[in-house]
Amino acid sequence: MKNKKSKISKAWFFLIPSFIGVCIFYIYPLLDVVRRSFVNCEGSEFVGIDNYIEVFNNEAFQLAAVNTIRFILIGVPIILIISLWIAVKITYNVWLEKQLKHVLLLPMTIPVVSLIIIWRFLFENKGIINGCLNIFGISGVKWLTTNASFYVLVLSFIWKNLGYCTIIWLVGLLAVPEEIYEAADIDGAGRITKFWYITIPNIIPTIVLQIILGVINSFKVYREAYLIAGDYPADGIYMLQHLFNNWFRELEISKMATAATINLIVITLLALFVKKLGAVNYEK
Repeated sequence: MKNKKSKISKAWFFLIPSFIGVCIFYIYPLLDVVRRSFVNCEGSEFVGIDNYIEVFNNEAFQLAAVNTIRFILIGVPIILIISLWIAVKITYNVWLEKQLKHVLLLPMTIPVVSLIIIWRFLFENKGIINGCLNIFGISGVKWLTTNASFYVLVLSFIWKNLGYCTIIWLVGLLAVPEEIYEAADIDGAGRITKFWYITIPNIIPTIVLQIILGVINSFKVYREAYLIAGDYPADGIYMLQHLFNNWFRELEISKMATAATINLIVITLLALFVKKLGAVNYEK
């Protein structure tokens, strides 16, 4: 008993410095942001939910929120489905695994600035894509200055994170006991049947993780969107991060704190919902 208490005391001895750091650099600033969402810009007067009403009625916030939600609903499912398909193919093909082992993570090693140069080279008005369209008599598209830039951004997101998602799927797929598949083979189950009734139920925790990470990664596309089109891009790729950046430059602290708090609440509720849904399906 004494030995156990001694181990717990030693554990707390090493954990407390990190916990203090988390409180100072993460929890306290988070609580301060929430507090500022209920006060005026100077932080001297409590205004209740006035900041929230103002932010929800702000056209820039509405545009950024709609674009961000749209990007998540389109980009995240596409990348998860494609990466899962690649991961399943790899598990069935040893040769393919060897070929793609190093290629999958290559996009993550390329700096964002270099990536943007590639996209500009491809999607500029006189770039390669429009050049190919002109060969077939199709007029070029202004990919980077119109709402078509949204699809360029989705493509960039998929290309950048595809290998990362595939690796996570592979970890989940390889954790499924091989004995279950062997038993299904004896019963005459086909590949599709095994996928739906064995693979999917056993990788539900991985699915939950992938959805949460996909949503988080979708908020990181601001770098690409900013480098492609600057502070005020086409309406189709004006994201919440653009809004925060512009409000920060204009010192709209209360608006920024309010929007950040709304963002935090939505992401937290989404994560809890996905986790709960995954837990229910896993128990079934």
